[in-house]
Amino acid sequence: MVYKIRVILDTKEDIFRDVEIKGKQTLWNLHLGIKSAFNLSGDELSTFNLLEEDGTIVKSVPLEDMSDEGDGEIMSDVYIDEAFETAGDKAQFQYGLLDLWEFFCELVEVIDETKGVNYPITVYRFGNAPLKAPSKSGSGSGSKNKKSVMPLMDDDFGFEDDFGGGSNFVDEDDDSFDDDEDDDYNDDVFDDEDDSEDDRI
Repeated sequence: MVYKIRVILDTKEDIFRDVEIKGKQTLWNLHLGIKSAFNLSGDELSTFNLLEEDGTIVKSVPLEDMSDEGDGEIMSDVYIDEAFETAGDKAQFQYGLLDLWEFFCELVEVIDETKGVNYPITVYRFGNAPLKAPSKSGSGSGSKNKKSVMPLMDDDFGFEDDFGGGSNFVDEDDDSFDDDEDDDYNDDVFDDEDDSEDDRI
């Protein structure tokens, strides 16, 4: 059987490809199919994250085994019909490290194999793929699970909580400084008025 998988680029625009692949091929073959469909160059590290319906990651399957023991599951170990059992099953595909491409894969349907076709094959294209990995400001289906760099920094350091208006020390300094300024300013005004009166007399 052949599995038709819709591969959606995580970006603001609607950009996706439909890739057909045999059920007995592996995630490694799908990895090659996605690279071809979106013209991804190089041999970057990549990972498939198999997802529950709510977006929770069931397991991550990398291109190469990075575990210390060297016995971790990799893409060439997992068949397509294991990763995508029924229509609607989803996975996230991440390609690259510094320039990170992120895709969301969903099984659309399972169909009969066409003889003479060299799978995987891209059967439908929608939208033009960018030359560089898109920024993650898009509203993709998985963007709610990601945090951008700036909110992460705010959460970690809590600048306003640590140094903000809740500190009595800062408030006291500000108040006393303002009072001194007001006093000096008023004294100067009175001195000027007294001087002017003396000059008139």
